[in-house]
Amino acid sequence: MTARAGSSDKENNVSKKIAAIICAAGPGTRFGGKRKKQFIEVAGRPVFLRSIELFSNREDVKQILLGIAKEDQEILKVNWGAKLSFFHVKTFLGGKERFDTILRALELIEEDIEFVAVHDACRCCATAELVTNTLAKAAETGAAIPAAPVTATIKQVKDGTIIRTVDRSDLYEAQTPQVFETSLLKKAYANLDRLDKAAVTDDAFLVEALGHKVAIVESDSSNLKITRPSDIAIAEAILKLRPKPLPAGGINPFAEAEW
Repeated sequence: MTARAGSSDKENNVSKKIAAIICAAGPGTRFGGKRKKQFIEVAGRPVFLRSIELFSNREDVKQILLGIAKEDQEILKVNWGAKLSFFHVKTFLGGKERFDTILRALELIEEDIEFVAVHDACRCCATAELVTNTLAKAAETGAAIPAAPVTATIKQVKDGTIIRTVDRSDLYEAQTPQVFETSLLKKAYANLDRLDKAAVTDDAFLVEALGHKVAIVESDSSNLKITRPSDIAIAEAILKLRPKPLPAGGINPFAEAEW
């Protein structure tokens, strides 16, 4: 994988062979509008491309797999085909549910891949540091995810009435990228049919179901997942507040200005 300008030595420390699965096959029904949320621009670049960039500038990432919906094949090819090819991104058709998309991606993982990072395409504000730290924790424990402490007051409600206030002291919001040893994630997905699929909301759930402990890397709310149109302005504000990396070495044909 060719490193992009501005990547640091820490980010490109080659220790494990990693595959990144970017989930972009969702319908985005809650977002609304004519264009799916994964293709909306945030601070000048499409959401899903920003998520790809988190992995395309790492030399330890040997595969990037982008799961898309069948109806999005043409828009991807016409608008971003050259960029995806430049960064060696392989697209594949995802499924109806998120876990269907991951199942298909696991069939495409190369044999020498040691760890798999699963990332939501619409979580485009994750930082390179968070990715590095999550990968490092997974290398230690076999399974790790970023998670942010819950800071809001949480109410349990039934029939429109509060039943109780939930103790938030040990509650965390799960985020992505979620990173697992390849063999562990494949084993977790082989167990999928034994579980209530309606309860499966992330990959960590499946790994937990095997009895394997999943470590967390503490994150914060800036690693938001774009769900509604109002999230676009929040994401842009987050990205604009961050310092821009200085170019190092030559500029490739798809440099920052062209994104």
